[in-house]
Amino acid sequence: MELGRLLKLIVIALAVVLPVRSWVAEPIYVASPSMEPTLKTGTLLILDKLTLRVRAPRRGDVLSFRSPVDERDLLKRVIALPGETVEMREKAVWINGKELDEPYAVHSRAGERLEGDNIGPLIVPENSFFVLGDNRDESNDSSVWKDAEGNPVHFLRLALIQGLARRLPWA
Repeated sequence: MELGRLLKLIVIALAVVLPVRSWVAEPIYVASPSMEPTLKTGTLLILDKLTLRVRAPRRGDVLSFRSPVDERDLLKRVIALPGETVEMREKAVWINGKELDEPYAVHSRAGERLEGDNIGPLIVPENSFFVLGDNRDESNDSSVWKDAEGNPVHFLRLALIQGLARRLPWA
């Protein structure tokens, strides 16, 4: 009798947990320093899968998504939206001809000229976004992505986005 009750509880728990993880939220960890100092490596976050069903990503949102160039899941900040013109000049981001104020961005190798420091101007296609890590010089993002043939892949397609990365209220 106890084994039957235990199995019933397990089935009920799975019936609740699996849909929540699939459609509502799930825990994720920051796996690299690309979002430091905003999000430190090892930080536990919640992947919010609901919000982007009712609204589009906004500039400043931190997204979790499948990389457009390989099989990894990444966390990056939305910098430019569909239809906007984005340009990077000497590490500074310009949107529609105006420099973007980015108090969260850091450059760990500010004195070095790196790939991705100067790009564009580029127009963000429909259903796509330009995303960057906050730790700009240590981030695998829209400024440096390349496909298998070595061609630049500057934009994240909406279909690859998994959700918004949210801090835990008590963290």
